[in-house]
Amino acid sequence: MSAILNPASQPPAPHEVPPPQKVAAPPTPPRRTWLWVGLGAAVAVGIGLWQWNARREEARQTVVVTPIRTAKIVQGPLKTTRRLGGQTSAREFTNITAPRLVGPESNRPLVVQKLVPSGTMVKKGEIIVVIDGQSLQDHVDDVTSTLFQSESDLKKRKAEQDVEASNLQQTAKVANASLQKMKVDARATEIRTAIDQELIKLSVEESQAAYDELLAELKLKKTSQDSEMKILDLTRERHRRHRDRHANDVLKYTIRAPIDGMAVVQSVFRGGEFVALGDGDQVYPGQLLVKVVNPRNMQLEANVNQAESGELKLGQSVTVGLDAFPGLTFPAKVYSMGAIAVSGRQGQYVRTIPVRIAIEGYEPRLIPDLSAYGDVLISQQETSTLVPLGAIREEDGKTIAYVKAGGSFAPRVVRLGKRNEIEATVISGLNPGEEVALNYVAAAAK
Repeated sequence: MSAILNPASQPPAPHEVPPPQKVAAPPTPPRRTWLWVGLGAAVAVGIGLWQWNARREEARQTVVVTPIRTAKIVQGPLKTTRRLGGQTSAREFTNITAPRLVGPESNRPLVVQKLVPSGTMVKKGEIIVVIDGQSLQDHVDDVTSTLFQSESDLKKRKAEQDVEASNLQQTAKVANASLQKMKVDARATEIRTAIDQELIKLSVEESQAAYDELLAELKLKKTSQDSEMKILDLTRERHRRHRDRHANDVLKYTIRAPIDGMAVVQSVFRGGEFVALGDGDQVYPGQLLVKVVNPRNMQLEANVNQAESGELKLGQSVTVGLDAFPGLTFPAKVYSMGAIAVSGRQGQYVRTIPVRIAIEGYEPRLIPDLSAYGDVLISQQETSTLVPLGAIREEDGKTIAYVKAGGSFAPRVVRLGKRNEIEATVISGLNPGEEVALNYVAAAAK
């Protein structure tokens, strides 16, 4: 009854359709918002164009100003030099090589046990290389034992031969005594029968023959014993020489510095590159291990083109410099020149003559195998005013130098005299102490 009376619980009619619900449309932005967005975009584009224009104008107006290098006019002699390139080396040195073994079984590997570091200053007699010689020392001990056994066998055999010779001599003495007895018996043959006389005569002859045979045997025995002792003595001497040769090789395994100087360890090609020898490396007899050089007696090994060799003479002064240490120079002199030109890497059409330059003085940084140069003094003029060639310009047929005047540079006509590769003498136009431009460019001065 309650279900019928409640209208909310009744189902809808079959043909009854619920009314459609209204959907709210999205709000439309106001026209003022679109106006502000467009205005902001236009402002951003304008600012970007202005900045791009400003950078372009700034780059166009920017001028790269090259700094002007200057040099002062000085007084001095005009020197003509010839520069030679090469490398430093020692005039006084000693090569230390791996030992060459003289003993039998000399094909043993040579392994470096100790090697002085390269660049070490060593004294004469100081150990610089030690080769591992333990296996050779063990072999020397074995040969020494064999030699001792050989000497013992020699003494033993000598004693046995003395006993044998003594017994043989005793037998000879007995035979001689028997012979003498037979001879005494033979003197009384007148009272004996003919048969006894013949028997006694035969006994005497037999004893004489036996005695002579023993004497011959004793002589042969002596010769045989002497030969045997000679063989044993030669065997002992062979073992002794074997031992002494190996013992001498063991001494060679410890190498000492023959002179005072610097130890320069040599390099070997290993693993696709050159590396310095070190502990544990295997070397071969005669291989160069270390050079002991005298750093106080160095030289520059250089070459001069044969077309320029006529300018060089023995005794010429040279200034030697090291590429690794700019500003470090040494006085030197040409002391040796080759008599025959040799070919270089350029081929047969370029031939050079070797030149050796003795470096004077000592400096710890002056070591072998440094790239260096030598300025050979070819000629030297009297003292005059000098100007660098880099400061000279040819303009409108005139020789011009730009002289510094305050904050600018003024052109000045100059007259030059003799010159070399880097500077020239001034006849007129420039005075000592004035400053001239080296890389002067008109655009840079404006």
